[in-house]
Amino acid sequence: MFCYQCEETINNKGCTTAGACGKKGDVANLQDLLIYLMKGIAICNIEARKQGKNNEEADKFIIDNLFATITNANFDKQYFLDKIQEAIKLREKIKDDVPIDPQHDSVNWQSDNEEEIFEKSEKIGILSTENEDIRSLRWLLIYGLKGMAAYYHHAYALDKMDEDIIKFMQEGLAGTTKDLSADELVNLVMNCGEIGVKTMALLDKANTSTYGNPEITNVNIGVRSNPGILISGHDLKDLEELLKQTEGFGVDVYTHGEMLPANAYPAFKKYSHLVGNYGSSWWKQKEEFEKFNGPILLTTNCLVPPRDSYKDRVYMTGIVGFEGLKYIPDRKNGSPKDFSEIIELAKKCSPPEKIDEGEITIGFAHNATLSVADKIVEAVKTSKIKRFVVMAGCDGRRTNRQYYTDFAKALSNDTVILTAGCAKYRYNKLGLGDIDGIPRVIDAGQCNDSYSLVVIAQKLSEVFGVELNELPISYNISWYEQKAVLVLLSLLSLGVKNIMLGPTLPAFVSPNVLKILVEKFNIQPNSTVENDLPTLKIVA
Repeated sequence: MFCYQCEETINNKGCTTAGACGKKGDVANLQDLLIYLMKGIAICNIEARKQGKNNEEADKFIIDNLFATITNANFDKQYFLDKIQEAIKLREKIKDDVPIDPQHDSVNWQSDNEEEIFEKSEKIGILSTENEDIRSLRWLLIYGLKGMAAYYHHAYALDKMDEDIIKFMQEGLAGTTKDLSADELVNLVMNCGEIGVKTMALLDKANTSTYGNPEITNVNIGVRSNPGILISGHDLKDLEELLKQTEGFGVDVYTHGEMLPANAYPAFKKYSHLVGNYGSSWWKQKEEFEKFNGPILLTTNCLVPPRDSYKDRVYMTGIVGFEGLKYIPDRKNGSPKDFSEIIELAKKCSPPEKIDEGEITIGFAHNATLSVADKIVEAVKTSKIKRFVVMAGCDGRRTNRQYYTDFAKALSNDTVILTAGCAKYRYNKLGLGDIDGIPRVIDAGQCNDSYSLVVIAQKLSEVFGVELNELPISYNISWYEQKAVLVLLSLLSLGVKNIMLGPTLPAFVSPNVLKILVEKFNIQPNSTVENDLPTLKIVA
């Protein structure tokens, strides 16, 4: 295997025997082969679309299975063996309908022999592209497409679709099979950022039109005496169906990790048994899931291989996969998922053990933040707020991420943090206070909700009559996986410069590609809090 898609990749070079995430080498190779076959499906479906014979099954297959290969989503070897066979059948079905010129091996290769499948999976991975810069750009594009697929997956679940986004995903995949120059690949990567903004806007519309605009909300982080169900991941529709099915059973529902922002949506506030958020970031789940005592539902990525001590309480759904865990099947014919088994187990479990108490304030998506824009603008004009710092992105388990806690603590009292994603768990319980009622941590929601930070920045740019890069906003972003890659590309497509990125730069960015990013956008790695504060024009 060779995998370097996440920030924790070994020695910041690549995982070669097993993934830092817990993924086994054979699973990593099967994921590479599935991506390879999806390139072939994309090539075929692009031609089919030109002839008015687009295969919608192929569209959904690519969306779901790009998402399934994202970090910490699916560790199940059998899942990928099955999807490889499905991919071959789907590709051949398109070829039966549309004559396809055999442009690439991904359009033609097939086998149902497991030994041949594993043999092929070892030959078509990342290192099969010899030129380091072309390899870097191809995989930067693929990782951006994985993030795009993750966001689109959630919009699709809420019946919001966009043909242009689907077309770009397939054109991007197909583009990595062509003999494109570095300049041509750079253009595709930048296009990925542009379509990324569009994808995040679509998801924002899907969430807010279905569940209402998030409201500024104080969320309980303590526990009650009822047994509970813990829901983690990102999928709001799964939460909605779980809440409906748990009404009247005396079972509380708690959010975890990136599900925290769900507590701010009006549609979910009507459920009195949605009682708050339990725990913190994804990487602490082994300790927190142990103490929760009740069943846990994983709806998307952010699964850590579970301990045997609580493994029998963990359920998966959607694209999540792990051998030995119970799986809740997908919806069929418009019917909701059936969570009755989880509910019955919960009723037999002890209440959660308390690990926190108090409240944290959330709900500062763009609508809520812009509703207090006058207060924010006045605070800026009177110098009560001198700087905003965007500290959005991902959290991770390495000790060097303590940097973000220390950075937040070092900020002066006239600095406001803008955040989205699980990075916030490094500082959202520090009690940093407020400025004339404006919290010093403005939490826009999930990593999926990073679009809100774009809208807020654009509004401030309009109000103050300056360009985005002239605003008193600094960017100190942390990344971990491929959704963060898409967010970064989206910011770059909007022309945002001077982004500080950490805790390490992506291993898949070659020196020459990094040089392009530095020259054009002044991307830079973080170093120490003392050095980075003045670099970002922040006074401690």
